[in-house]
Amino acid sequence: MFYLEYERRLEIEILNSEIPQHIAVIMDGNRRFAGQLGRTRSFGHAMGAEVTEKVIEWCYEIGVKQLTLYAFSTENFQRSEEEVDGLFNLINEKFLKLYFDPRTHEKEMQVSVIGDRSKLPVFLNESIEKIEKATENYRKFHLYVAIAYGGRQDIIQAVREIASCISNGKLCLEEVNENLISKHLYPAPGVSVPNVDLVIRTGGDERVSNFLPWQANGSECAAYFCAPFWPEFRKIDLLRSIRVYQARKAEKKLEQSYRTSKVVNFLEIGKGGEKIEEIGQFQSIKKQGFS
Repeated sequence: MFYLEYERRLEIEILNSEIPQHIAVIMDGNRRFAGQLGRTRSFGHAMGAEVTEKVIEWCYEIGVKQLTLYAFSTENFQRSEEEVDGLFNLINEKFLKLYFDPRTHEKEMQVSVIGDRSKLPVFLNESIEKIEKATENYRKFHLYVAIAYGGRQDIIQAVREIASCISNGKLCLEEVNENLISKHLYPAPGVSVPNVDLVIRTGGDERVSNFLPWQANGSECAAYFCAPFWPEFRKIDLLRSIRVYQARKAEKKLEQSYRTSKVVNFLEIGKGGEKIEEIGQFQSIKKQGFS
């Protein structure tokens, strides 16, 4: 009862402030969770998949517009063939479930896959095409699933595609800018993954593992690292991550406001000595800190 009351109050608190539009999640810890229980890795992945379904629901309810899930990285191909095959079968099962689930269509949830599809089995690509086709016109909520994905590889394929367009005369060098590169990232062709507001990683590790480097690092998004393994992730953990995002936004807003007031004061002061003093205060803003 205490947990439910705390969750309720925390949700009310975060709903009174700005909700991140795009959350990206590194779902880490399935195998370690299973190991602690003496169970197989497939059990850990299955439990993690159930939490994934809940997180999609929670994000939709809270008002998040885009959610990107790191389901399978390019580095995961180094795992045993049995584990990789099991993961692909599990992912395929969940895509088919999304396809037939009426809630997908009631929510008008668009589903897109990002990554190197040439590395995926035929049956999985068929399911991906099926769910993408069925949801391509939905706009209320966008779910991106990263499979066979690597951030550096994403940038490389975008650069190659742009270079090809320049070579063919479809683009000129002067047209290459940040917006153009963004448009050629996965899922290309199509609407690329937008900038990330908040990255969440479970399992205790504090790293982003080659996940959406262009969209996350370029936007200076907030990051939330938590100890629970992915199958243990709760709604309260999601709410706490959003509170971190909101606190960071508030801090940046306060800092900007403080800087602006200092500039205004500097322009209004007439004495040179006072100007120098104000400049000193302006430069030391970072050292003062904010609560």
